[in-house]
Amino acid sequence: MGGEAGSTAALGSEGRVKSLGLVFEDERKGCYSSGETVAGHVLLEATEPVALRLLRLEAQGRATATWGPSASARISASGAAPAAASEVEYLNVRLSLREPPAGEAVILLQPGKHEFPFRFQLPSEPLVTSFTGKYGSIQYCVKAVLERPKVPDQSVKRELQVVSHVDVNTPALLTPVLKTQEKMVGCWFFTSGPVSLSAKIERKGYCNGEAIPIYAEIENCSSRLIVPKAAIFQTQTYLASGKTKTVRHMVANVRGNHIASGSTDIWNGKTLKIPPVTPSILDCCIIRVDYSLAVYIHIPGAKKLMLELPLVIGTIPYNGFGSRNPSIASQFRMDMSWLTLTLPEQPEAPPNYADVVSEEEFSRHVPPYPQPPDCEGEACYPMFACIQEFRFQPPPLYSEVDPHPSDVEDTQPVSFIL
Repeated sequence: MGGEAGSTAALGSEGRVKSLGLVFEDERKGCYSSGETVAGHVLLEATEPVALRLLRLEAQGRATATWGPSASARISASGAAPAAASEVEYLNVRLSLREPPAGEAVILLQPGKHEFPFRFQLPSEPLVTSFTGKYGSIQYCVKAVLERPKVPDQSVKRELQVVSHVDVNTPALLTPVLKTQEKMVGCWFFTSGPVSLSAKIERKGYCNGEAIPIYAEIENCSSRLIVPKAAIFQTQTYLASGKTKTVRHMVANVRGNHIASGSTDIWNGKTLKIPPVTPSILDCCIIRVDYSLAVYIHIPGAKKLMLELPLVIGTIPYNGFGSRNPSIASQFRMDMSWLTLTLPEQPEAPPNYADVVSEEEFSRHVPPYPQPPDCEGEACYPMFACIQEFRFQPPPLYSEVDPHPSDVEDTQPVSFIL
């Protein structure tokens, strides 16, 4: 480090600073989290003696949301409203790296290269993840400010990337997400039939770079040719001055095969990879970043049928220990029947009356419906009035008396353990 000397005679000597820089101790470290230590050096190179009044370090972090005219604007003649703006501070650190001794006004730095180390700890309270969006941002920075007499302050600033870790291995994010919806295609009396959609993902939390297996069942009972698709959407929500702005982006998508009328298609783990995106931001009061997985069907001539499954993009990857069943496909098929109760995979036909009514009992009954009279020429009964004759009788009425009593009586005692 170059020499330093306190001198009152140097008040009129501003000197020339060739460069002022700021480096972190570990430049390979991509981001910081709450409670971690930030360390580095401020680098100063002078070509001649420099009078220094103060060299300080500032670390700041805040979330800001703003839109409209500038915050200082008033309602203009055209009626434009002033800006909507909100700000939340998360970090404010000030350190003195070099200052004159007591009783001295300045320090004289000799020509050469100088290094001033710094070190400070981030707050232990949760810090919100860095983010920049259309109507706001969450930014952290470290700035070195050089105060010199008779000349403007000189500064250098470095951005500090902060991440609030989200562990996708928590029980809430390991829970499967399932939704079902049905849409009738057509209008009024010209309906062509329903289109049904059920979709599931095996857990709610995923990380960047992961491929999400999608399990879906699409049933096309309409007369249209439909196309199923899936996409990941990012929703940014900004709150400022009691007003809200929302921005929605599609960040990834995948397309399925066409489904003809009367056909059913099943996605047995169709994958959609998550691109590099900002993790979910759920702990900031003025900026929120949410994600959802949408499975939707494009129906020609009708509004699309869409299911949105909530999604959380985390930072701590899935470790595999939370899996309750290795066969997600079989788990999906089971859930589809007992949770939704709308789209059973293979609907069970009602029992044939021949299986519940014996031949002997059938022979004892007389058909309750008379045979229609023979008519010659035109039909002698009005249109739609002919009801098809049932082949078998309805099931017998309920009775508490067993019609087929057993010859062997069970005399073993029965006990209940409470």
